[in-house]
Amino acid sequence: MKFLAPLLFPFAVLYDAITSVRNRLYDTGVKPVARFDVPIISVGNLSVGGTGKSPMIEYLIRLLSPEWKVATLSRGYGRKTKGIRIASNDDNAATLGDEPFQFYQKFKGRVVVSVGEERALAVPYLMDEHPEVGVVLLDDAFQHRRVKPSFQILLTDFNRLFVKDYLLPAGRLRESKRGASRADAIVVTKCPPHMTEDDMIAIEGAIRKYSSKAVFFTRICYGNMLSITASAPYKPRKVILVSGIANPKPLEEYVRTNYDLQQHISFADHHVYSTADLKKICHAAARANAVVVTTEKDMVKMDPDIFRKEGVALHYLPIEIEFLKNGKEFDEMVLNAVRSHAK
Repeated sequence: MKFLAPLLFPFAVLYDAITSVRNRLYDTGVKPVARFDVPIISVGNLSVGGTGKSPMIEYLIRLLSPEWKVATLSRGYGRKTKGIRIASNDDNAATLGDEPFQFYQKFKGRVVVSVGEERALAVPYLMDEHPEVGVVLLDDAFQHRRVKPSFQILLTDFNRLFVKDYLLPAGRLRESKRGASRADAIVVTKCPPHMTEDDMIAIEGAIRKYSSKAVFFTRICYGNMLSITASAPYKPRKVILVSGIANPKPLEEYVRTNYDLQQHISFADHHVYSTADLKKICHAAARANAVVVTTEKDMVKMDPDIFRKEGVALHYLPIEIEFLKNGKEFDEMVLNAVRSHAK
């Protein structure tokens, strides 16, 4: 599609004009911005597609939950419900969206998980229902200007840095690179584990053209493969990888390196798995005499009973993020932002 970029550039110029006017209206106060007593941490990106927002939200939950009751607030992409919803045992990926349901399953009881298209309305509703909440994490909210966050984290994928990208539809940016100036911290995600100091300096230098704030670098760490019915680590010989994420390349490379990858069945991001999809996956695994491995995000949308009936083992790979350097500095920035707002 890169050869189309020059043809789409005039539309990108128009898109830039529209988004710039919108941002200007918020910056000058013409459009109202809601401010709340509860500290709000926003996580987002300038581009469409995955930059690792969910692993960052989970990182923040682990960082903040020892000191405050944490709530997450997402739009709930792909859910079949509308309006504001607070997760309960009656919910699933269809009612919450795959990523919020993943948060709910993983941190049940420790975190209040909520969804709502209009965050400015959802925050007060959430606080009325759960006044014990001490900090709210806004998921994918960098362009949601109606809420003023206490601290704003901008993510950019190492493989798709915003500084090298273009505005929609010529590229993948939702708004101008100038938008990075709103961030309180910028995190380059999905970095190679042995990234050199020179590479970090070069990327930070490129980002400095758009923001003077601190730049951090993280990588994805994969945990032991887990069954959805047991928590014991397991390393099979042959695997069929199934994913429905924005950028599956790093995942495929990891599985290919560490397991005997027979096939990668890739779906679009946020794919909703039908019974027919799952049976085809099971048949592929049976033919290869392999187990099925997927992501946590995909796992919450799969019916394990279908795999049991077909006699196929289903496992998932948990992931976390790890800072390549200055992780404690990042933690302190976030903790101080919450503490200062909460005073």
